[in-house]
Amino acid sequence: MNAPGQQEAIPWWQKYGARGVGCGGGIIALCLGVFNCITVYPLCIVAGIWQMMAAFIVISAEAPCCCMFVEFVQKYSNWVETRPHWQKAAFYVIISLPAIIMCPGLSTVFGSGLIFVTGVLYGLMALGRKGSRDDMIAAAQGSVRSGKDILVDAEQPPASA
Repeated sequence: MNAPGQQEAIPWWQKYGARGVGCGGGIIALCLGVFNCITVYPLCIVAGIWQMMAAFIVISAEAPCCCMFVEFVQKYSNWVETRPHWQKAAFYVIISLPAIIMCPGLSTVFGSGLIFVTGVLYGLMALGRKGSRDDMIAAAQGSVRSGKDILVDAEQPPASA
């Protein structure tokens, strides 16, 4: 399950940006998957079918209003919403790769690439915000300090080694 603070720590624009890329990228991937099936190469036909299936999965998870006439979509979307961001990221990245591997054409790379980008955006959300400036300086100097050490050091000067 998501940690209680995980949803609050993510900026609104990042959350809706990932959903927008997922929805728009899924629609584009669906159309390009149909286009990819118009070929004589059997592996590219399979890649197009895989891309359309992946696009439907992403669209139904990110924008269930696009698939409101399919019965199970709302339940599936609610279940996906409860998953941590790193699981969504891994799933989207994994389902985007087989089509690119089977038929590395422009329509497959662009369509499945948008699903891959959605996974990357969810991965960035899973990483969370970067640390404060003081934490970054302490990490760069190699002296990782906890909050308790900072409070104690504020009252007395640091001991020299």
